[in-house]
Amino acid sequence: MNQSAKRHSPLQVALIGGAIATTATLSVFAQAWTRCVHAALQDSPKALVDQVWQLVNREYVDGKFNQQDWLATRQSLLNKDYTSNEQAYVAIREALQKLGDPYTRFMDPKQFETLTSQTSGEVSGIGIRMEVNEKTKRLTVVEAIENSPALKAGIKSGDEILAIDGKPTLKMKVDDASNLIRGKAGTAITLRLGRTGKNEFDLKLTRATIEVPTVRYTLKQEGGRRVGYIRLREFSAHAADQMRRAIRDLNGQKVDSYVLDLRGNPGGLLQASIEIARMWYDNGAIVKTVDRVGGSEETKANRTALTNRPLAVLVDGNSASASEILTGALKDNKRAVVVGSQTFGKALVQSVHELTNGSGLAVTIAHYYTPKGTDINHKGITPDIQLDLTEAQERQLASNPDLIGTLSDPQYARAIAVLSNSKFAQPLVIPNSQPLSVRAEDLKF
Repeated sequence: MNQSAKRHSPLQVALIGGAIATTATLSVFAQAWTRCVHAALQDSPKALVDQVWQLVNREYVDGKFNQQDWLATRQSLLNKDYTSNEQAYVAIREALQKLGDPYTRFMDPKQFETLTSQTSGEVSGIGIRMEVNEKTKRLTVVEAIENSPALKAGIKSGDEILAIDGKPTLKMKVDDASNLIRGKAGTAITLRLGRTGKNEFDLKLTRATIEVPTVRYTLKQEGGRRVGYIRLREFSAHAADQMRRAIRDLNGQKVDSYVLDLRGNPGGLLQASIEIARMWYDNGAIVKTVDRVGGSEETKANRTALTNRPLAVLVDGNSASASEILTGALKDNKRAVVVGSQTFGKALVQSVHELTNGSGLAVTIAHYYTPKGTDINHKGITPDIQLDLTEAQERQLASNPDLIGTLSDPQYARAIAVLSNSKFAQPLVIPNSQPLSVRAEDLKF
């Protein structure tokens, strides 16, 4: 595919962690080099190498390139002869490694497809979550996703997948099985299933494009309180819409307070974290980003909050990037009490580009700060109430995931204790004004 066809790729976004975040940069190659060099190198491995160099040269957050002579790097890259894309990939990765930034990285076409699929919040397949059962060592269905071909066909949790289009799955890894099951929407696939109390049987399904649920929520009755528990797994393209539906549904069920669980959430789309922050408070800053020339941009709430009920946020060491943006915004604006462990500590933003041959490049383009100007990079966010799980507690929750978000979950239980304190049972109300949320600083005890 030629380079010009990729100039305004909708896949270009900005990364803030393990997943992707949105900014308003575009992959445009209007420089003179494009007209002359690209004409000679079109669709060659060398063109790919130079495309990567140009993007880093234009966007990378460190204008000194980690004290590397970036011009000399280009010369060195273009002096080499590449007989395959794989050779170009090796050279690109070696050059990027010199920047000392693990988040500025090259992805081959398969890796890039996986990333964009994850952050789009959609998959093309049949809609199941799988695992290799520890006891039986067989590929087993964990759940069929809502509105998926699998659920509609009657696939159940605990079903064993014995074969995929006739290929036995014994000793097959989950990733390999996923690659076989995923495919173009509208195409057919046949699974051979095993189910307790029933003979093995074949089931033919038609793949479809499925919105992956990233928000799970439920109403919990904790003593005399009605608690809306929301767990957000990642900030995908559908996360904000799913969060909006969750809050509205729980509002309709007359919850007294909320627990937002961001533990284990590696990040995602920056725009999703901004939209979700705006659902929790009406006024105040959300995040500030600063680029390599010192240009800054501050994003604020816009009076579109959906609830003013007391809020606790759960975090841990795997709560990163977009999770930290949302947590920092809620904490600094005193909208929520943060409970759990120190967060991961990643305050860098990347733009992501689709390259000429379907591969991809993530480039760190900015540094971000919490509303109070705190730099959390390599530090993380310190919870208002720090409560680290013991190894035994971690093992218990890992082996019994149904305990997560219950009173057997120490961090959740502590959040409930805070929210149940009579002093904070209701939103504050100022006469002749709108109700205000309880302040997070008052929730520390």
